[in-house]
Amino acid sequence: MAEQSVKVVILGESGVGKSSLALRFVTDEFRPYSEATIGASFMSKSMTITPTNDEKEQKSTERNISFKIWDTAGQEKYRSLAPMYYRGSSAAILVYDIANPSTFAALQDWVTELNNNGPPGLVLAICGNKSDLEDDRMVGRSVGQEYAERINALFIETSAKDGSNVEDLFSQLARIIPPPINLNESLEEDVGLDLGEPVQSRSGCC
Repeated sequence: MAEQSVKVVILGESGVGKSSLALRFVTDEFRPYSEATIGASFMSKSMTITPTNDEKEQKSTERNISFKIWDTAGQEKYRSLAPMYYRGSSAAILVYDIANPSTFAALQDWVTELNNNGPPGLVLAICGNKSDLEDDRMVGRSVGQEYAERINALFIETSAKDGSNVEDLFSQLARIIPPPINLNESLEEDVGLDLGEPVQSRSGCC
């Protein structure tokens, strides 16, 4: 079975846990203290998506997905670099911290930018991270859910720290992203610009 290459960009303010989400998904690890991402870092992971009963009725078949994940820096000084990373993406994960309402407000600016400048057909996922900080929550789940519904995006709350819903985030994305017309063409698909050796630093957040 051919493997579908899917480019995913992770966007959001510094400190929301973008790098921790990527690390948890790819390696199932969590690092509570690490350096902030500079520019962007790149990771990849393959997963197999088995059709649900409803999908089987629609004659959907098992799919092998190779996620090419670009984790972008959240600092404002790197904002101008973001188009290089979301260009050609199939999906964008927009992350906020449920304990920090300013990160949710900033996320909405990213949505506007992607709507104006992002690739056509881009699948959006609104991700409220740090669900392990329920006692410190300042952005209600219903707030994130209603906003996601308004912009026709996937919504999920995750915890990179304890792993809650991280795998589910990517599996749901994989089910939403349509297969290419010719799956063989995606096998050697170029997932982005040649930006040189990506920086593999991490953000110091969960």
